[in-house]
Amino acid sequence: SLCAGLDLPGRFLFAILTLMMVIADLVFIEEAVYIYRKIPSSKRSVIIWINAAAPVIATTSCIGMWIPRSTMFTDFTAAVFFATVIHKFLLMMIKECGGQKLLLRRFENGRFKISTGPCCCCCLCLPRVRITRQTLFWLKLGTFQFAFLRPVLMFLSIVLWTNGNYTLYNLSPKGAAIWINCFVGVLTIIALWPVGIMFQQVRTLLMCKKIIPKFALYQFILILNHLQAAIINILATQRIIPCAPPLSSSARGAYMTQQLLIMEMFLITLISRVVYRRRYSDLEPPECMAEEAGDNKQTP
Repeated sequence: SLCAGLDLPGRFLFAILTLMMVIADLVFIEEAVYIYRKIPSSKRSVIIWINAAAPVIATTSCIGMWIPRSTMFTDFTAAVFFATVIHKFLLMMIKECGGQKLLLRRFENGRFKISTGPCCCCCLCLPRVRITRQTLFWLKLGTFQFAFLRPVLMFLSIVLWTNGNYTLYNLSPKGAAIWINCFVGVLTIIALWPVGIMFQQVRTLLMCKKIIPKFALYQFILILNHLQAAIINILATQRIIPCAPPLSSSARGAYMTQQLLIMEMFLITLISRVVYRRRYSDLEPPECMAEEAGDNKQTP
């Protein structure tokens, strides 16, 4: 078994990482209970979804660490869950402004700055777009397509994998992995663009609701779960990470990714608890109190 093949430091490391995962899950459960009791019903669902991102990734990484053959399924589960979180984060920013109607009323003469990352950060000449119900629909559609298509592509990958046509570390043009990964990359960039556009528009308004730290945590999870994992996978594929029998380079790369993610998601879970927890009885700036009043008038 895996545990029998580990030396004493290895078992100690696995035990510490598993304990971190358990603590992260317990902290999230406590935070979810607090959110359910204290936060208006119109915001509960999206905030719980966003807070669950780090504990879910830590849990899937821990399962993949203990059961190496499940790595493909655990990675796909985390990727699909975070695709939904991207859509939920956009909805959270809209709800924190008091909902779509109040946001449109507040910015009725405003315009979205679309020359933002990751798509068009260098295209400063792009015109600003009026903030209307239709533009909000297109922003929502931009994130929803990723939440919908990512599970479809992951299901297709698993079907091809069971048939022997999909190998995660085979990046040759003849393999299916390179094409599916490129398509997922394009969909990811398209999904991140609306979130960046909305954040640029509402960050000043939602300063009192700690939107900048919340956005920073969301970006950290994105970078660590996608970019960090991709870099380690490339290094393992190119044999820069050496093999250590009985582990191949790819297996060592997967272990490194999982162990790093458990530690990183543990820290992000603790920070999220501080950032997302606020006392609604405390006095807030007038605009925040007006938004809370708008939230309370909305029906769930």
